[in-house]
Amino acid sequence: MTQQTQTDDHIRDAAYFLWLKDGQPEGRDQEHWHAAQAELMPAAVTEAPKPKAPRKKAAAKPRAAKAAAAAKAEAAAKPAAKPAAKPKKPRAPKAAAKAE
Repeated sequence: MTQQTQTDDHIRDAAYFLWLKDGQPEGRDQEHWHAAQAELMPAAVTEAPKPKAPRKKAAAKPRAAKAAAAAKAEAAAKPAAKPAAKPKKPRAPKAAAKAE
């Protein structure tokens, strides 16, 4: 069901109960419909989701400051230079598979 159909169904039900309450008079259907609509519409407005607040933009940095910040971040990300490691000894060759 669409939102409009659901709203119309609720209005129709409310108008029907108003019609019953008034003693089922003939020819006042529009009056009952508008009265039901006025009853239900404030409820529909409060149920609607609130719009999101617009996000604030960050202040723009000058290009030189951006470049300096990037260089500083890059230097912090690189680990300190390690002393040269000793070369590893070569491993012994694996024994050949035994033939049966």
